[in-house]
Amino acid sequence: MPTTKRSRPDPKDSEPAPFRPPTKAQVKFLMAPSRAYFRPQFFGLEHVDPARPALLVGNHTLIGVLDAPLFVAQIYEERGVWVRALGDRFHFAVPGWRDMMKRIGVVVGSPQTCSALMRAGEHVLVFPGGGREVAKRKGEAYELIWKERVGFARMAIEHGYPILPFAAVGAEECFDIVWDADDVLESSVGGILKKTPLYDAMRGGDALMPFVRGWKGTPLPKPERFYFAVGEPIPTESYGRVPSGIEALRDLTRQRVEALIADLLARRREDSKPGKRRRPRSAR
Repeated sequence: MPTTKRSRPDPKDSEPAPFRPPTKAQVKFLMAPSRAYFRPQFFGLEHVDPARPALLVGNHTLIGVLDAPLFVAQIYEERGVWVRALGDRFHFAVPGWRDMMKRIGVVVGSPQTCSALMRAGEHVLVFPGGGREVAKRKGEAYELIWKERVGFARMAIEHGYPILPFAAVGAEECFDIVWDADDVLESSVGGILKKTPLYDAMRGGDALMPFVRGWKGTPLPKPERFYFAVGEPIPTESYGRVPSGIEALRDLTRQRVEALIADLLARRREDSKPGKRRRPRSAR
């Protein structure tokens, strides 16, 4: 959910369209090339309980579309749960792309759609960093850019949903940032951009994607291994009964996600040592 402010409900957001997930065989077929290329490892998926709907909260990586499908697909295949992701409105402003988002069950990230999914007992996934965390600047790898957002914590408390913190590592290394939003905004082009309606549409540059280079200087991502971890569930019932409980829940969730990121980065460093092979283990 992109903001902490309660906006006027949009009737189009209130009730997501009926969704039927693909079969596991279809998912396995579609994910095969990506799995072969990125060789993902997963930890802690046992924390996803098919009988106990939860709100999965984690970090968004650079560009944002390389790793999330692998994560959702693995949960589906191992746990039998199709997680419904809350997406930025930009996804639904692009013809063709928005149709694909809808086909995989992504919905507009608003309090109304989140509430509707939770009332229906769906597992829900959210990236509090939103588009800004995808459009990272140089030096921001694996930073959580959540600002003061508390929407996800409020939704979890209101609906009695536990929070499952999760982390993803590897996609940040797939590209080198050549120009980021700061570079553009500080240039002569940025000066012109700031005087146009496009500047506001890009949220003051927050949604301005970086120009990146991948494998051998091409737009293709480097074949880096991806790592994913799901942490233990955070009960939310007690946070609704104390002052500043929403903020406290947000801060605890952030700490858990940061700890999972640190653990996965350590695994990645260990795996990168010559001849080293690590056996997957469950995330704590």
